[in-house]
Amino acid sequence: MDMINVKINGKEITAPKGQTILQIAEANGIEIPTLCYIAEVKAYGACGLCTIEVEGIPKLLRACSAVASDGMVISTDTPRVRQSRKIALELLMSDHTGDCKGPCSLNCPAGTDCQGYVKLIAQGKFKEAVELVKDKVPLPASIGRVCPHPCETACRRKMVEEPISIAFLKSFAADEDLKSGDKFMPEIAESTGKSVGIIGGGPAGLTAAYFLAVKGHKVTVYDAMPEMGGMLRYGIPQYRLPKEVLDMEIASIAELGVEMKNNVRIGADVTFDEIKNAHDATLVAIGAWKSSSMRIPGEDLEGVYGGIDFLRSVALKNPVKLGKKVAVIGGGNTAMDACRSAVRLGAEEVYVIYRRTRAEMPAEKVEIDEAEEEGVIYKFLNNPVEIIGEDGKVKAVKLQVMELGEPDAGGRRSPVPVEGKFETIELDNVIMAIGQKININGFETLELTDRGNISADTETFRTSLDGVFAVGDATNRGASIAIEAIGEAQKASEVIDSYLNGKMIGYKKPYVSEKIVTAADLADREKISRAKMPQRSPEERIHDFNEINLGFSVETAMNEAKRCLECGCHDYHDCKLIRYANQYDVKPERFAGDKHDCPKENELVYIERDQNKCVLCNLCVRVCDEDVGKGLIGLVGRGFTTVIKPEFADRSVTEFCKTCQKCVNACPTGALKTL
Repeated sequence: MDMINVKINGKEITAPKGQTILQIAEANGIEIPTLCYIAEVKAYGACGLCTIEVEGIPKLLRACSAVASDGMVISTDTPRVRQSRKIALELLMSDHTGDCKGPCSLNCPAGTDCQGYVKLIAQGKFKEAVELVKDKVPLPASIGRVCPHPCETACRRKMVEEPISIAFLKSFAADEDLKSGDKFMPEIAESTGKSVGIIGGGPAGLTAAYFLAVKGHKVTVYDAMPEMGGMLRYGIPQYRLPKEVLDMEIASIAELGVEMKNNVRIGADVTFDEIKNAHDATLVAIGAWKSSSMRIPGEDLEGVYGGIDFLRSVALKNPVKLGKKVAVIGGGNTAMDACRSAVRLGAEEVYVIYRRTRAEMPAEKVEIDEAEEEGVIYKFLNNPVEIIGEDGKVKAVKLQVMELGEPDAGGRRSPVPVEGKFETIELDNVIMAIGQKININGFETLELTDRGNISADTETFRTSLDGVFAVGDATNRGASIAIEAIGEAQKASEVIDSYLNGKMIGYKKPYVSEKIVTAADLADREKISRAKMPQRSPEERIHDFNEINLGFSVETAMNEAKRCLECGCHDYHDCKLIRYANQYDVKPERFAGDKHDCPKENELVYIERDQNKCVLCNLCVRVCDEDVGKGLIGLVGRGFTTVIKPEFADRSVTEFCKTCQKCVNACPTGALKTL
């Protein structure tokens, strides 16, 4: 066999004469991107991604069709080549319409594959579902119970009737896994010899500990409280999140080799510098544990409590003394937890005072409704202006009556005082649940934002100190929901791992293709009611802190999961197009224009075709013709109107497709799917 010598990216290679540059590169482990080439068919050169530069040749060549010659000096990754590929990808993506991921996953701050684990639950694969969830969230049984589920807000099933019960399905699968006796545990990488100190054992700190331990690092978590869990333990009542469940999930993290040290107060028991100097990297995830002040007269009276302080006392089984009449100020989930806890502690009249209307309360609707079922009284469009005392104790609260003013630039109507109109309510206690802020004591060397939070880079999570990272409620924007902190911590674990490996790589939000879907597009779907979570009755549950939700049965969970519309692409994880799109940082909006709008069809009976995802690489046509020898599909039309369609008269020939599926396997974009 005649051989030639070429150089690719500086590497000397001897190869058989007559091979293409792409074949030689592949044989030597050098990847050249291509969407339209596989070895079973002739080179076609449709996608334009395999361009390369060759010394002495002024134009770019297509590696799939260019035959190598002796002495060629080839470069596969020059700025000119990258620009060419980027433009080719942007042109392809400009007419590629499909959902890479379901809107549920895209709206989850942690990026969980909601569609994936819901499908696994529908199939009865609960352990596999938990494994998929734990790719992003290591506390699924806990988070599934308390998350305000932004995933469900985005769920397209609501255009049919109601969104999928995604969060409860998550906790269902996790519960099944925990009680199975064979719970999922991730594989741990070989020890790196590196150590990470994590300050804060809440959802963010525990999440980072989980992922860093899985990567082989030695992790120690330091926390000021008696037990790990942070706000999941000390800010969320037992009736929503049983601590026995949280304990099991934390124990699973400890089983990975994570060392957990409680009752460690920075600045009192150990200094920040001592922890920082003891580890190769440090993550600060201290949360926001101070209740915000209303800054009105009377806040220092006996009987006035901060919302977080009140809930922490309840969690520590050292509840504060409450009288018969209690008012909770605020409209968020902390306010709901506080008012419902007050009911369970025996308060006879519990008010929630909120300066806007019910429709504008940031708390979950289900929490608002359940609190009302338990006897909580709402006072909307009222704003406290003074807490009135007698003998140093709370006696009443004076409320300014409000009304909604004109819409602001964002369309939201702000509450404004009704001049001269006030109301006074006699009370024994006031609980202020209007926000949280951080306690910076012990961390004074860290740079802060104008809001008094720790300043952390949004891509690398680095603080002002080298080797120190920060995530969660203590940083930048301040307190948010637990899944937000978990998402940040998972991303930060990737960055910290890269830092420990010597080359820090910041987080970058991946590019995905998204499709606009309307209710009209889903009008043909059967209406199936959302599964209702069984609960203890209000009359029973107000007398204790036992969990109020009774959980789904296996049958209910599987049926609920089967309601999923499976919006995201079935081929996302193996899609070459989206992998290259992210690799070359595409901006397809630069080439915005008309797009094909073709319905999905299954004329091939056993294969679904989505022309909207097709990039006309022609692989399916060529495989069916050249490799299989059937020629069942072909190009139809000219120019922009060109599409790929089946071309046959006898439908019986499609029986062959049932066992062949080679066109599906060859498709690089998920335009073909086995039915």
